[in-house]
Amino acid sequence: MSILIKDVLLNGKETSIYIEGNRISEIGAKVEADFVIDGTDKAIFPGLVNTHTHSAMTLLRSYADDLRLQEWLEGNIWPLEAKLTEDDVYWGSKLACLEMIKTGTTCFNDMYWFMKGTARAVEEMGLRAVLAEAFIDLFKEEMAEEMKKKTRDFVSHVRGMNNERITPALGPHAIYTVSRESLEWIREFSDREKLQIHFHLAETERENEDCKRMYGKGPVEFLENIGFLSHRLIAAHSIWLKEKEIKTLRENGVKISHNPTSNLKLASGVMPYPLMRNSGISVSLGTDGCASNNNLDMFEEMKIAAITQKGFAKDPTVMPATEVLKIATINGGKALGLNIGEIKEGYLADIILIDLKRPELTPRHDLISNLVYSANGSCVDTTICNGEILMQNRRVNGEESILRKAQSVAEDLINR
Repeated sequence: MSILIKDVLLNGKETSIYIEGNRISEIGAKVEADFVIDGTDKAIFPGLVNTHTHSAMTLLRSYADDLRLQEWLEGNIWPLEAKLTEDDVYWGSKLACLEMIKTGTTCFNDMYWFMKGTARAVEEMGLRAVLAEAFIDLFKEEMAEEMKKKTRDFVSHVRGMNNERITPALGPHAIYTVSRESLEWIREFSDREKLQIHFHLAETERENEDCKRMYGKGPVEFLENIGFLSHRLIAAHSIWLKEKEIKTLRENGVKISHNPTSNLKLASGVMPYPLMRNSGISVSLGTDGCASNNNLDMFEEMKIAAITQKGFAKDPTVMPATEVLKIATINGGKALGLNIGEIKEGYLADIILIDLKRPELTPRHDLISNLVYSANGSCVDTTICNGEILMQNRRVNGEESILRKAQSVAEDLINR
């Protein structure tokens, strides 16, 4: 299918965008197309890229709030997750996809349980995703072997789907839940199969202290020593890091996913962005799961990232609006190794249209500044992923039935 988006604002100038198949084919040419979208009073931007989330955790939204991370995980989240089924994960992921479509996210990086359910939801909803089956062995050999089997099975399953929008990855949870031997196996499997690794790193002070007690080294030094660090690694959170550790990560090609809302809500700390920026390490943006955010709105995440870093650094010039938008788009695409995140000829057609007739976007002295500091996901009028229209005029097919079913599944899960 071909789509022409005519008379739309791109980088401050009115133009037209022609999409042929799943790619942006021409910018500026008004040609015949199968479907025409009137871009009057709209601005075009790349779809946002969420590089760290657990989509099915939408089912746990508002469950066990206002607790410390370890108490939240060990006393509340993990016991409930033990009751999950693949069908639960399917509906939780479908709800997440709906929320992301309605708030302008077109691609996400996800690690969770029963990920075949998430893959099915993504296939049906039309988004782009990098998906990893969570790997937690709790330092038990028998559990590790089971996790390896599940990991291999999921990678084969996704590859067998033959869906260009869905990419398999590896999901070792964290140093405190995965044994050294399993981390080494993950790295070897990643190298052999050319798979990205999605990992939680240095999220809390306690994590760092526990690592030093267990291995005699901090997390980064430990991971470097076992050969785990690589250009295929996306490290979520990465809060409790020193300048030397950040340099080590950069030298190994590691990418960082910044998750400010979750970090603030769980009082985990603030990622040292100025140190990371100065080091040249790649930083992208993620929401984390809805149980610790509690939404998937990347517009909100951009604002919280920017104002948190400014306040923490006591410097209003840190993470300006143009920079945080790049972090949420271009850097996300690069982190995931995908040709997305920019409106350019030849790029994949993952696109959003912003409704400019909104009070919070008026006046438009600086549209990007408005998007970061004034807007939220409800300003998105149209969402296109891989050249397919997923939302237009803020309408998504099947929205009401997804909401009803997700509410029912969440209630059943809590009462099990």
